[in-house]
Amino acid sequence: MKKKKLLRGIGLLILCMALLPITAFATEGEAEYTSAMYATFWALVPPIVAIVLALITKEVYSSLFIGILVGGLFYSGFSFEGTLTHIFNNGFVAVLSDSYNVGILIFLVILGAMVSLMNRAGGSAAFGHYAKEKIKTRAGAQLATVALGVLIFIDDYFNCLTVGSVMKPVTDEHKVSRAKLAYLIDATAAPVCIIAPISSWAAAVSGFVEGEDGFSIFIRAIPYNFYAILTIVMMIALVVMNVDFGPMKAHEANALKGDLFSAKKGAQPKEEEVVNPKGKVIDLLIPIITLIICCVIGMIYTGGFFEGAGFVEAFSNSDASVGLALGSICAMILTIIIYLIRRVLSFTDCMKCLPDGFKAMVPAILILTFAWTLKAMTDSLGAAVFVADAVQKSAGGFMNFLPAIIFLVACFLAFSTGTSWGTFGILIPIVVNVFLNSNPQLMIISISACMAGAVCGDHCSPISDTTIMASAGAQCDHVNHVSTQLPYVIVVAGISFVTYIVAGFAQSAWISLPVGVVLLVAALFVIKNMNKE
Repeated sequence: MKKKKLLRGIGLLILCMALLPITAFATEGEAEYTSAMYATFWALVPPIVAIVLALITKEVYSSLFIGILVGGLFYSGFSFEGTLTHIFNNGFVAVLSDSYNVGILIFLVILGAMVSLMNRAGGSAAFGHYAKEKIKTRAGAQLATVALGVLIFIDDYFNCLTVGSVMKPVTDEHKVSRAKLAYLIDATAAPVCIIAPISSWAAAVSGFVEGEDGFSIFIRAIPYNFYAILTIVMMIALVVMNVDFGPMKAHEANALKGDLFSAKKGAQPKEEEVVNPKGKVIDLLIPIITLIICCVIGMIYTGGFFEGAGFVEAFSNSDASVGLALGSICAMILTIIIYLIRRVLSFTDCMKCLPDGFKAMVPAILILTFAWTLKAMTDSLGAAVFVADAVQKSAGGFMNFLPAIIFLVACFLAFSTGTSWGTFGILIPIVVNVFLNSNPQLMIISISACMAGAVCGDHCSPISDTTIMASAGAQCDHVNHVSTQLPYVIVVAGISFVTYIVAGFAQSAWISLPVGVVLLVAALFVIKNMNKE
């Protein structure tokens, strides 16, 4: 009750502040308007407010909206009309009319429909029973999830939803909590994509390195991407050593009692759907394989593969939003045709899955829309410019410490804005300018630190689209996912920071990476001994 009263009080206070000014927000040409708070620390306040409120109140929608409202107020100078028009015209309307965002939403809806089709056809249940016979332990189910996540390295969105669809039946059979599944999905999405040469992320990073061979630099930076590599080590070590800590420990303990969805003792598990007796394992495998093939073809199609471009070049130039939307809709049509031929589902049943899939994705779509709008507010306040200026000013001294500093800055920026690609775009050009003519090796390490920090911040941010999709893929409460994985991310981030200090002086991955791995394993041993009951 106290948390709810606190939230209401903050909301009323902000509304009162919005109604105080009597001057209307009127400028000639809104594009020329610059807020008085532009490129100041105040630009980072709206996302911080939203994130803190979400973690305190567990109410993600209202928290995000209050963050958006704070951003609108700051931008307009606390003008009522200006706040309203900025939030809706430059916020909600702008992000929902952006073609890239629309493509992602279409992909989400179609994936929801495909999951509904596979469940109704009985494919998910059949695969779960099959996997239970082949995978005998909870550790095996978790390691299989990690392995599949590593294999699907093409795109983080695709990874989140595909791994979730395939592995939910397996982890459910072995009583792995949905919070743990969401963590494993999230930790094999962006962290794997950022060290995979053939991925949409490699293409994005390469494009930000102006005047250099971006792809070559990306390859050379992989061994120094400590956060991504240590996150993979962390997942395997957690499973092998049977370690859980923080809020995740309560979720896992309760999952063994039958409730996969919460950390409350004695809570009842959700009712399972009626299983289609006609369903077989191929009713899950064929749609998933079809989806993978169609999405890969869709992505290289957008990159000009069928117009003469090479495979890697086509992937580098691909539009993930359009490619995934095209691929998923083709896969859904083929899946329906296959189900009709096999007489697993009738045409009417297939059509019923479309609205069911949409309804299942509504929470993810709502959170994504709010998160995109909050990012639009921080962009209009110049948060990126403020952080870029701070990095540029500190670049002169502490050269050997700069990779570690860049890692922290990238973490904070990505966490606050919910975007790793935006963080790449801001910090990588600065790093290149600082180090290009002085120390090329330190430039590679610092670029990798920027990528690692961006992925780290994106990984644990409640307003990150990848985090939101991991929650959707595991069908886990979003705030539960964020709160349970945050301690794990902090441990890896802390060790990565120390490893970047070592790398700044040693300037060798052969020295710094083993140091990071040893520190991580040692930290987990300490945590395991501290958590012994």
